[in-house]
Amino acid sequence: MRRIRILVAYDGTDYCGWQIQPNGITIEEVLNDKLSKLTGEDIHVIGASRTDSGVHALGNVAVFDTESPIPPDRMAYALNQKLSEDIVVVRSEEVPLDWHPRYQKQVTKTYEYHIYNAAFPNPLKRRYSAFVSFPMDIEKMRKGAFFLVGEHDFVSFCNVRTNVEDTVRRIDGIEIDKKGEDITIRVTGNGFLYNMVRIIAGTLIRVGRGFYTPEKVKEILDAKERTKAGVTAPPEGLVLVEIKYGCQGLEGRE
Repeated sequence: MRRIRILVAYDGTDYCGWQIQPNGITIEEVLNDKLSKLTGEDIHVIGASRTDSGVHALGNVAVFDTESPIPPDRMAYALNQKLSEDIVVVRSEEVPLDWHPRYQKQVTKTYEYHIYNAAFPNPLKRRYSAFVSFPMDIEKMRKGAFFLVGEHDFVSFCNVRTNVEDTVRRIDGIEIDKKGEDITIRVTGNGFLYNMVRIIAGTLIRVGRGFYTPEKVKEILDAKERTKAGVTAPPEGLVLVEIKYGCQGLEGRE
C-alpha cells in the first residue's frame, strides 16, 4: 500500500464544490470515480481544502491510498487521460502513509479574489471574476486590508453556519493590485474559515466603493459579529492558488 499526493487544478464553475454531497457532482466525487476505474480499487481521496460550489483552484492538494503498480510520478498522466478538461492533476508523488493534507504543523494557503471593474460586464470574465460596475478606490481598500493582517478572531468574517469552535486565524498578508479593469485581492494565511476570503472580499469591495471607511474594517473585526461585515462575494471570483507545507511549496503554477 502506498499513499499518493496529487496537486489538483480545476474550474469549479460546473461543480458543487470539492466535498461529496447529494445535490450535485463534486470534484472529490469525480476524482474518486476516475481513480477507482484507473486502479480497480475503491479509492477515496482526502483533500486539503474543501472549496465551495463554483470556486476554482490552481493548487489544491489531496492524497489517496493504492496498491496500483502505476509509478507515483506517472499517476498524474494516467489520471488526466480519464478526467475532463476542467480538472487537471498537475503533479503526483508518493508520501509517507501517515501524511495528511489537513493535519500538518506548518501550512500556508494563498487565495486570490478576482474582480472585473468596468462600466459593463465582459462575457469572457464572467466565470472567473466578480463584476463591479462602480468605481473603486484601491488605496482605501489597501488601508482597510491592513487591519486584517496578523492573528485575530475572524468570527465577523465567517459564515454563521460554520461548525468550528476556534475562529482565530492568522493572515500573513493581503495584496490588492489593479491592472486595467482587473482587480486582484491576494490573501495568504495559515487557514481560513468557511466563506472567510469571500466575506473579506465583499467587505473590501464596500470600502472601495465608499460605503465603508478603511477604519470600519477594524470595527467589524472587533465586533465579532457576522452581520457587521459586508456580503459574501460571489464564488466565481475565488481561486485557491497554492498550499505550502513548511518550506515545501506545492504550487499550482510557476
